[in-house]
Amino acid sequence: MASPRPTPARTSPRPAGPSLAPCVLLRAGLVCLPGEDGPEVARDADGSPLDPFDVIDRLAPDYPMIYVVDLTGIEHGEAQLDYLQELSRDAVLWVDAGVRTVDQAIDVLVTGAQRAVLSSSRLEGPGELRQAWQLSSEIAFEVEIEEGAARADSGWGSHEPAAVARAARGSGPDQLVISPRDAAPDWALVRALASEGPTWVDGTFTRADLPRLAQSGAAGGIFHLDELPEFSRSPLRSERSPGAR
Repeated sequence: MASPRPTPARTSPRPAGPSLAPCVLLRAGLVCLPGEDGPEVARDADGSPLDPFDVIDRLAPDYPMIYVVDLTGIEHGEAQLDYLQELSRDAVLWVDAGVRTVDQAIDVLVTGAQRAVLSSSRLEGPGELRQAWQLSSEIAFEVEIEEGAARADSGWGSHEPAAVARAARGSGPDQLVISPRDAAPDWALVRALASEGPTWVDGTFTRADLPRLAQSGAAGGIFHLDELPEFSRSPLRSERSPGAR
């Protein structure tokens, strides 16, 4: 079995406090932005699709990591491994590729991604997460939250987000991603989990939430590209509904 490639060296200074990480949605090799009816292809001022390699090159110097959501992997079960391998050459990537099996997690890591993100909505329980952790410690775990409950199979034993998060940490991974989909982040939950280990906030998080992120003690927040002026000028940009992905 091949080993994951070393993380690219980073030399740019990092600010004190929580980090911010841009989220790049990737479908069939095309960068997408959140839209009213789901992700839409991001285009430049001339209407041409944005080049994913150019996007990553522009982001990499300014952020400690880039959070890549492989929509093709999530929707069809086949991660875009060739793209991920090329994109990871010059940037630190955390990748959510819809991983459902241990082998899929290792495939993502072999591309050079720093971490493969496994989700409560796709794993049947802590046992599967433990198996992945035994093969690689470069795993992060996402707790997806909808209507106040974790999207999780009955194998997790609870739909209470904190209980699922703690079961995940008890299975090995320390890095957590909390992803509310239909409401603002529960900062009391974030604060409680951040006191127990590195915790990132995704989903409805925006850069405007940075003060509350700092107060919570979280490791960082993950925001969508349409919050950056150089990408928000896309002709397809539309107002993002909470948790759009």
